[in-house]
Amino acid sequence: MSLQNFRTHTLACEFYRDCKKTSLPAYAKDQLRRAAFSIALNLAEGSDKPSAKEKARFYAIALGSLREVQSIIRLEDLTHLEKKADHIGACLYKLINS
Repeated sequence: MSLQNFRTHTLACEFYRDCKKTSLPAYAKDQLRRAAFSIALNLAEGSDKPSAKEKARFYAIALGSLREVQSIIRLEDLTHLEKKADHIGACLYKLINS
């Protein structure tokens, strides 16, 4: 699958860019950016794995990173990121369970 045609990866890249623009204290912004970055990277790596089990493993890691982002969203009251994070979560859930 080409990453250009991988809708969840495209959403994760857009989400990362949104997170980069967010104003936070340096320690929180760094954590948010790294976790959001991890979502996109694990989706990319998983998409190239030959077996469904291997793909699901990387997608589950991406979901773990998303949960970290969602915690930061709640802790820092970043309501503008909630909807997109929830949408990515739904997509990841489908990928893991397909």
